[in-house]
Amino acid sequence: MLKLAKYSLTLIVLGLLGTPATAENIEEDFQTWGVFVATGSLGAINPEWKNFKFWIEGQGRFGNDTSRFSQGMVRNALGYALNDKTSIWLGHAWVPTSRPFAARKAFDEHRIWQQLLRSDKFAFGTLSNRTRFEQRFFSGISGSDDVAYRFRHLVKLAIPLPAISPAFGLAFYDEIFLNMNNTDSGLRSGFAINRGFAGVSYRLDQHTVFELGYLNQFINTKDNPRPDRMQHILAVQLFMNF
Repeated sequence: MLKLAKYSLTLIVLGLLGTPATAENIEEDFQTWGVFVATGSLGAINPEWKNFKFWIEGQGRFGNDTSRFSQGMVRNALGYALNDKTSIWLGHAWVPTSRPFAARKAFDEHRIWQQLLRSDKFAFGTLSNRTRFEQRFFSGISGSDDVAYRFRHLVKLAIPLPAISPAFGLAFYDEIFLNMNNTDSGLRSGFAINRGFAGVSYRLDQHTVFELGYLNQFINTKDNPRPDRMQHILAVQLFMNF
């Protein structure tokens, strides 16, 4: 377990430090993202369903210097708790997208996704690993009939600050995205995105945690006429767990 913790912490540090700070021909943007995620057990409905879980998520992303609504997300899933630390998930996401994420006209994306989630508690805080595999379907993009497959892995560290307040903490995460295939719509296999987050957290009650911080997103536009993109994001996040 300590080896897993050391490996996960190394991924966070490398991810946060490894995103290019400056590069030629890179397109930058300031954005604001709002995130709401609610998860919990279905045991409240039926005690025999206590190992089954639900995931309800909504996001709003505002780009072009936070001047316009650029991308939304509705992501839902059902999961099953293998034990008190590990769960598996199957879900769907709808992602309406416009500029600056869309190169030209707006389009819709639908995703089917599978996920393995593990959370471990240590003396220094809580370390979470999330592995997700996505099958992406696009409408409104010419030549996008094929399915895009994407792998992504997130490592998150939550550190409590009891010396300040039992409710306050720090949160860090890094997530890497890898395209698994080439598509007719222009996606290319290999490294696609890196996200690195650093912020503060505040526990509102036993079920709810609020996070506010800086999220850096680097998008690698391999073999694409668009330049690579770096987005500086104010992330406002609310997590509920029942």
